[in-house]
Amino acid sequence: MQIGMIGIGRMGGDMVRRLMQRGHDCVVADRDAMALAALASEGAMTADSLQDFVAKLAVPRVIWMMLPVAVVDGVIAELKSLLSSGDVLIDGGNSHYHDAIRRSATLSAQGVHYLDVGTSGGVWGRERGYCMMIGGDAPAVARLNPIFAALAPGKEAAHETAGRASDTMAASTAEQGYLHCGSSGAGHFVKMVHNGIEYGLMAAYAEGFNLLHRANVGVQGRATDAETTPLRHPEHFQYDFNLADIAELWRRGSVVTSWLLDLSAQALAQNHLLDRFAGHVSDSGEGRWTVQAAVDAGVPTPVLSAALYQRFSSRDEDAFANRLLSAMRYQFGGHEEKLAEGEK
Repeated sequence: MQIGMIGIGRMGGDMVRRLMQRGHDCVVADRDAMALAALASEGAMTADSLQDFVAKLAVPRVIWMMLPVAVVDGVIAELKSLLSSGDVLIDGGNSHYHDAIRRSATLSAQGVHYLDVGTSGGVWGRERGYCMMIGGDAPAVARLNPIFAALAPGKEAAHETAGRASDTMAASTAEQGYLHCGSSGAGHFVKMVHNGIEYGLMAAYAEGFNLLHRANVGVQGRATDAETTPLRHPEHFQYDFNLADIAELWRRGSVVTSWLLDLSAQALAQNHLLDRFAGHVSDSGEGRWTVQAAVDAGVPTPVLSAALYQRFSSRDEDAFANRLLSAMRYQFGGHEEKLAEGEK
């Protein structure tokens, strides 16, 4: 099957490679000439403009965009006059689901099918496959089954779920690693919540390993100052844990086993102090949208909300609040700040 890919960065390029490895023909467009040249050398057809790109695709066309959220509407505006009735346009990035609903309504007026496909897999997707959460018209989704099946991890990626009925499995593509979740916006809604959960899981691992990392505060002598640490029994915190070993241990038989734990174990094995990282954690939008959707629907999501706010704190967005806390303590009790060793 032929497909066009606009955006061949970290994920888009490897998606093209996975598709070509499975026998699909790919036409690619990107502003990065080096990325285009690399894929051309591997068998992809390249285009030097969107007009050239669309002209090289057989009708009805299938176009997949793997683009930053901020540029999607601009690219759609350029493509709109070039597309024909029956074409399928896919947004595989992390757009807001509201935008998917709006874009689908606009494009459907000219007979173009718009699919929102939340895509998870990151830089490992070429090898492991991509989990895809799909929203849009069922006929268009069905038509692209060969593409989704080629990109997906396949049934062998996970053990069969006990108690899941065989007729359910036969009727669903979930076991393959992709699923038509519903009408326009459904794919990006599911991916939005997926990423919100990801924030929470990452925060839980980070907080737990930080506690293990700090379990030697009694040895270090920082626990004796009641003004800075409410630790009354330093002898209870004398442990010098090997975090890389603990991560490796939990990967085997533990109920907290996951791919995120695998990646944490890999990071700790490479550098147990993680001192190449400053700890300023970005958020790309989906965590915020998840919390906003939860507020709109009146659904409690305390863990996901806390994980989002933790990311804000990591970037010192709470610095003024902490200074005010310190100032209030001084005002009502005359408490002078106790600076950590090395601070001025």
